[in-house]
Amino acid sequence: MWNNLFSRLNLIRFGLAIISVAVIILILPRADHQSFSYELNQPWKYPLLTADFDMPILRDSVSAKSMRDSIDKVFIPFVKRHDNIEKENVDKFSQMINNHASAQQKEILMKLLENTYDRGILGPTIYESVVIKGKKTLRLVDENNPQSKAVVRLDASDMLSPAQAYRRIDSLYHHDSHADQPLNQDIIKALNICLNPNVVIDSVTDYKYRSQEYLNVTGAMGVIKKGQRIVDRGEIITPQIFTNLNTYQDMMASRQSETSHTYFIIGEGMYIVIIIIILYIFLHLYRSRFFANIRKMTFLMSFTTLFTVFAIIMCEYFTNGIYLIPFAAVPVIILVFFDSRTAIFSLITTVLISALVATYQFQFIFMELTVGLVATFSIRQLSKRSQLLRTAVFSFIAYTATYFTICLITEGNLSQFSIRTIGTFAINSVILSFAYILILVIEKLFGFTSTVTLVELNDINSKLLQKLAEVAPGTFQHSIQVSTLAAEAARAIGANSTMVRTGALYHDIGKMNSPIFFTENQHGVNPHAGLDPETSAHKIISHVTDGIAMASKEKLPAVIKDFIAEHHGKGVTKYFYNTAVNENPDKVIDKASFQYPGPNPQSKETAILMMADAVEAASRSLKDYTPQSIDNLVDKIIDSQVQDGLLKEAPISFRDVETVKRSFKSRLSTIYHSRVAYPEMKKNTATAEEIKKSEENSSGIPSGNHNQNPDKASEEK
Repeated sequence: MWNNLFSRLNLIRFGLAIISVAVIILILPRADHQSFSYELNQPWKYPLLTADFDMPILRDSVSAKSMRDSIDKVFIPFVKRHDNIEKENVDKFSQMINNHASAQQKEILMKLLENTYDRGILGPTIYESVVIKGKKTLRLVDENNPQSKAVVRLDASDMLSPAQAYRRIDSLYHHDSHADQPLNQDIIKALNICLNPNVVIDSVTDYKYRSQEYLNVTGAMGVIKKGQRIVDRGEIITPQIFTNLNTYQDMMASRQSETSHTYFIIGEGMYIVIIIIILYIFLHLYRSRFFANIRKMTFLMSFTTLFTVFAIIMCEYFTNGIYLIPFAAVPVIILVFFDSRTAIFSLITTVLISALVATYQFQFIFMELTVGLVATFSIRQLSKRSQLLRTAVFSFIAYTATYFTICLITEGNLSQFSIRTIGTFAINSVILSFAYILILVIEKLFGFTSTVTLVELNDINSKLLQKLAEVAPGTFQHSIQVSTLAAEAARAIGANSTMVRTGALYHDIGKMNSPIFFTENQHGVNPHAGLDPETSAHKIISHVTDGIAMASKEKLPAVIKDFIAEHHGKGVTKYFYNTAVNENPDKVIDKASFQYPGPNPQSKETAILMMADAVEAASRSLKDYTPQSIDNLVDKIIDSQVQDGLLKEAPISFRDVETVKRSFKSRLSTIYHSRVAYPEMKKNTATAEEIKKSEENSSGIPSGNHNQNPDKASEEK
């Protein structure tokens, strides 16, 4: 069963890595050459760029458009004349007016319609561009001589649009002396229907000849030879340079063979795989508990992958977009839920993969790693939102310093130092200051507990802790003392002191169900006196299960439940177990009936709480609080826990245990230091103040009168 579970967990971890690699490769830009980000009329921010091959110099878009407009202005369109349209519409008109016009009307109208078609009817668009604008000329390919394809020019000055053709026919009809009958609505309708253009654009021929004219625009004006300059750093990108850069990029992309492109993708994949393997090795060797936790691994891989994908997208679609991404947020957020070393390794992983799309990888890696490390060192433990503002300021300073350094290294001066770039870093830092929102979202999605949440739970005025203080005041005081002891010890060995302090405050909340059964809440009455040892042990042990149930009801984080469950581990209630053994010498006592449910501590923090809880409780029974007695007590309690194997599942070393002991001894010695005994005043011993008052009363001088002459006072006496 365990082998199957282990194999399944390994498969999930392997799957997470494969998904991360696949997503990043899919989102990476498909170019196996350096890509540049540039804007028209802005300075070229990269070093000198030379041509890798001979490339044509094409006209820039502005000049090309201007020349095309000029060509269009003088270009004579090509048209076709459709005789079949004339015949179809004349016949159609004849049929439509058969029953609506007299023979004389029909004859006149048919002649006018045929004459109009002979002149030529143009579509409205052609009529406007040719006749109205004054060109008055069209071209027609002579189809009667298909071999020569001679081009014939047509005079378009007499051609009409459909609307003008109707007005012409109407006008001529009414001025004809034979037209004594007006046109009825049916005839007018038939005319409008049958007046269709018979001279239309010859789109194929027109496009062919127009494209030949455009060759003067699209053709190369010259050639940039291999090795010749295209643009230099700081040079303003004019429309012509912009066109040359586009030509260079297009030719670079077209020259890449399918084979080299495939190899490039394989290389990118191997690069990403190697980086993720290094991250996995680190987690397996040095953070095995994180590595074994699928929920934490899912968060870690998905967070770094999505962050990298976002950085790639920003780099592709925005100028300097990659520098708008707050990479410092990676270690800051991971530090909140994991630890500093994991945070730094995650930062390195994210930056190295994102460097694939950075134009200058060295500068990018140097800048982002420096800023990320500064952010990590500045925050250490996030306990207040204001810390993020401080981290954002430090990050901005780090960005500015590294950018200043890079300018000096690459240029030898500050000529390329850009205020606009500094503004980009400022935006980056402002975005970083809002990482708190992302932390809250991650807490909800993955069920993690941030330091900020722990600090909020630390408030002893919270509803649950206030109830503990009212119902079980002795337990409340005990919890506060334990939290102080444990937090100090956690700081001494580099554990999470905030987590330990919070866990200690809540570890005994289960005692609220039966507070009287615990020594610290008893006042002369011991309810265990009438109970057998096993029942008493059950009452004591139940505070663990009651505490977990109470924590679930109050929706306390899982990490607090771990402190409640593990602070006794699988230890035995020795007092009642020993009592049961002593009272029943001939009977085998089941040790399991006197054992806590556990589990044993699984982290440094819960191990520290177990030691602090036992030491603080035992210290209350000391009769003599000398340094020697305190040292002996601490050694005895903790050594007993080690011997019972209660700490063997926690990632805590013997050196850490010794450091915790020293911390406890020092703290307990401070709490229980010996005080100076105040001497009692002997009877018949008068103080100087009483003597003075007596003398003043006998002389009649008020005790408060300090202006009295002392010599005179002595004479009166």
